[in-house]
Amino acid sequence: MTTVGFIGSGNIGGTVARLAIAAGYDVVLSNSRGPQTLKELVDELGPRASAATSAEAAAAGDLVVVSIPLQAYRDVPVEPLAGKTVLDTNNYYPQRDGTFPELDAGSTTSSELLQRHLTTSKVVKVFNNIYFEHLRALARPTGAADRSALAIAGDDVGAKGETTAFLDRIGYDTVDAGALADGWCFQPGTPAYGFIYAGGIENFWESPGVPADAAALGAKLAAARR
Repeated sequence: MTTVGFIGSGNIGGTVARLAIAAGYDVVLSNSRGPQTLKELVDELGPRASAATSAEAAAAGDLVVVSIPLQAYRDVPVEPLAGKTVLDTNNYYPQRDGTFPELDAGSTTSSELLQRHLTTSKVVKVFNNIYFEHLRALARPTGAADRSALAIAGDDVGAKGETTAFLDRIGYDTVDAGALADGWCFQPGTPAYGFIYAGGIENFWESPGVPADAAALGAKLAAARR
């Protein structure tokens, strides 16, 4: 794997792109406003970064990160992602996305909606429970004593293995939270969301970031209640 595609290049997408470049990947960025609007970010990231349309980024990526508002998930291109592992960073925020009755009822999860749309792809939920500044600040080399872990959920074993390898290269251990249907256990409002990487402070975005290892994250996942 040499190239990571990005559908959405905001706070989380842009941060994952930075980490990927630092780990030796090429990145192809896209957003809903067109490649020309990404010039500043591409210039900042350097020669391993380029901008494209969403379809082009999807086609270019060996691995593709989808980091867009949930309300726009049906806009993700389907055919260029066929057979690929897709990393879904999204959360459901009704105040932003409008209401999704099936999510309000708990009968499905946001990543299952994306998987339903991307029928020929392998969706893995990841990066959704950590503030983007903490994601950038807490990356550590393999074996570091203060290395943090990120949760993943997915239905395809191979895709989860691919995701775990990617996370390791960009600076994180992995805790497997189960299938996509289990992704709710690290969504907003759960113990594993946000606060764990801030030492538990209420306004987690005000923290510079506090490492949280696999054991700590696993305990928070286990404490989740729906």
